[in-house]
Amino acid sequence: MRIHALSTGTVTITTKFHEGRGSRVKRLVQAFTDSQYTEPLPIWCWVIEHPEGVIVIDAGIPANANDPIWFPPHLRLMQRSAIFDIADASQEIGGQLRSLGITPDSVRWVIQTHMHQDHDGGLQCFPNAKILVAREEWAAGQGVIGKMTGYMNHRWHGITPTLLDHTQRDPIFDGAHTVTKAGDVRIVPTRGHSAGHQSVIIEDGAHTLFFAGDTSYSQALLIRRALDGVAVSAKAHARSQGQILALARQTPVVYLPSHEWEAKTRLENRVTLDA
Repeated sequence: MRIHALSTGTVTITTKFHEGRGSRVKRLVQAFTDSQYTEPLPIWCWVIEHPEGVIVIDAGIPANANDPIWFPPHLRLMQRSAIFDIADASQEIGGQLRSLGITPDSVRWVIQTHMHQDHDGGLQCFPNAKILVAREEWAAGQGVIGKMTGYMNHRWHGITPTLLDHTQRDPIFDGAHTVTKAGDVRIVPTRGHSAGHQSVIIEDGAHTLFFAGDTSYSQALLIRRALDGVAVSAKAHARSQGQILALARQTPVVYLPSHEWEAKTRLENRVTLDA
């Protein structure tokens, strides 16, 4: 397998968005009003050239990601707390795939860790792909309630995903869904950051590659079991992080979250998580 890390621009978030404490309401208020910001962070989309077909994990942001959103009104605060920097359409996932010699319409699977706006922006690029989304996540993002909780569901027009329930048994996680016939790519639920967040596990020789989405914004935060500022459930967030660390105690895990520059280096050098 060949695996590529593509960043569709960057995002700069408030420090209390990056790591939060307290109740959900308290964390959200602090995340949206904090005046301190992180450095620009990547928005990784992972591209796997698998023998059974090309897999894309997350679709990044579109070139118009910073266009003002006026409904619901509090989304202007959210846009203030998460500022995107993307040059033009060439930085979108479709353009970057073409630069690798991969046409978007040849992608077989697109696996969404979740449907937040920095992960769903390129879904329209994949007319032939099977788009895999957790059922809970898709349900949480629907209608006015979905918009009120931050989902950009107007981008989902015409998208009919395959909804996953993770019904297979897994010794560590609360279920699984195997993607490939070879059994080397599977999806596990890692709820907490969002209602139906999921992660992707790829067995690659002696290493287990864990494409973690936003289970944490960095490996250091995972090790500290830190809570992010916008997680919908602190309890589920902690459970998912504990399960990832349990996996890392059993097998060599390369931990690959969506918003850490070092993740690409860990992938390239197969640097494992010391849990």
